[in-house]
Amino acid sequence: MKLLRFGPKGREKPGLLDSSGAIRDLSRVIKDINGDTLSPGGLAKLKKVKVEKLPKVRGKPRLGAPVSPIGKLIAVGLNYADHAAEAGVKIPDEPVLFVKTPNTYAGPNDKVVFPRGWSKMDWEVELAVVIGRRARYVSKDKALKHVAGYTICNDVSERAFQIDRGGSQWTKGKMCDGFAPLGPYVLTADEVKDPQALNMYCDVNGQRMQSGSTKTMIFDVAHLVSYISDFVTLEPGDVIITGTPPGVGLGKKPTPIFLKPGDVVTLGIDGMGEQRQVCAAPGNR
Repeated sequence: MKLLRFGPKGREKPGLLDSSGAIRDLSRVIKDINGDTLSPGGLAKLKKVKVEKLPKVRGKPRLGAPVSPIGKLIAVGLNYADHAAEAGVKIPDEPVLFVKTPNTYAGPNDKVVFPRGWSKMDWEVELAVVIGRRARYVSKDKALKHVAGYTICNDVSERAFQIDRGGSQWTKGKMCDGFAPLGPYVLTADEVKDPQALNMYCDVNGQRMQSGSTKTMIFDVAHLVSYISDFVTLEPGDVIITGTPPGVGLGKKPTPIFLKPGDVVTLGIDGMGEQRQVCAAPGNR
């Protein structure tokens, strides 16, 4: 299934994408795409729904983040060896973790509004893992049973906030409003044969900047779910973003390239659709 949320910001309805690419309204079946829906019981209930009988949504409504923003968003840094190399840092011995707060959630095609004082805005295409079953001290061999599905995240980053203004405080450059566009939909785990065999890309103004594959992750999805569950209980609806391949603006040689207002960022992952964001100056919502 391809689960999504559509409608104006703050008033999104749950839906799904049918086999023809049309949005079907799920609001008479479930309240939202949240932890209850993403639990094993919730997904089992949805699988029994006759999709052709659901109301078809007309036009092209705005898409919101496909998970209701009430859970944790845990991010993994430096999780691709080639990205670590372009950043000039050694491969970590353990996953590097930081958090993105709920205010960072945004729809896949919402504007990326720069924060006041911006100077080094950057892009990062990432596989996002959506938790469906509570996980605490989970072994790696059982970790994927706790995953409801997958989606795309642009881990938008303000590098001056992240690095120049205190390099040990990554969160400062990662938690600005709208810095985690998610979607367009959650592809349920039963439709992802191997989360470590997914191609991904990111373009800026039509130019390919990132091209990679989840097969080059240092720590795979199962390892990450297991590892993170040692530190915090993962709940249904929580999201883990798993790192980015090389090609970010900060790593461009000989001179880094950063986003500016008016730039268009397009990113995608196999089977999970595509995001498109227009960059905007502060106050341009």
